Amino acid sequence: MPEVIFPGPEGRLEGRYHPQKERDAPIAIVLHPHPQFGGTMNNKVVYNLHYAFYNMGFTVLRFNFRGVGRSQGEYDQGVGELSDAASALDYLQSMNNNSKHCWVAGFSFGAWIGMQLLMRRPEITGFVSASPPANMYDFSFLAPCPASGLIINGTADRVAPPADTTSLVSKLHEQKGITITHKEIEGSGHFFENDHMDTMIGTVTDYVKRRLTETSR
Repeated sequence: MPEVIFPGPEGRLEGRYHPQKERDAPIAIVLHPHPQFGGTMNNKVVYNLHYAFYNMGFTVLRFNFRGVGRSQGEYDQGVGELSDAASALDYLQSMNNNSKHCWVAGFSFGAWIGMQLLMRRPEITGFVSASPPANMYDFSFLAPCPASGLIINGTADRVAPPADTTSLVSKLHEQKGITITHKEIEGSGHFFENDHMDTMIGTVTDYVKRRLTETSR
């Protein structure tokens, strides 16, 4: 797993970059949870999502937001973190010009950043939002949501209550031309503890594989 350092808006950003041999492999970035609550790119959910995408044939990059690990800068309420994510995608694209699919996956705070990135970057063809904190952050910018994706959460999530996630999904369902798939993992908490991690990764893998065989957005 090569460590990489690439330029971000506030200095260097630290990441882990995992390329495929195929030059036209799809690409994905994975975004970590809240920097001020111990979130890093080595978070278990982020790590497992990274390898799930790699095992499906994606070239994958995960990285630390500003002020985390060896990434320079300091926490910026999500504004700077969105710029960091855009820089990470620029870096990934610069190394993979021939890629036909571009995905963003995020966990918790990272899911919120990922959905904002989706609005800015029309080349993103799919997304995975794990445990999106719809109770803490405003997701109303998703009007309309530009790409189809998967929202996945646990029924026993105490950090981001399932009711808020369900209402977010129902708002997105009203939009035409895209399909939001919503999966709830029975009994799982925010972090997909214990066996719930395997269930979550299996669900994500099934979803992404199915989407890659379809040509639609």
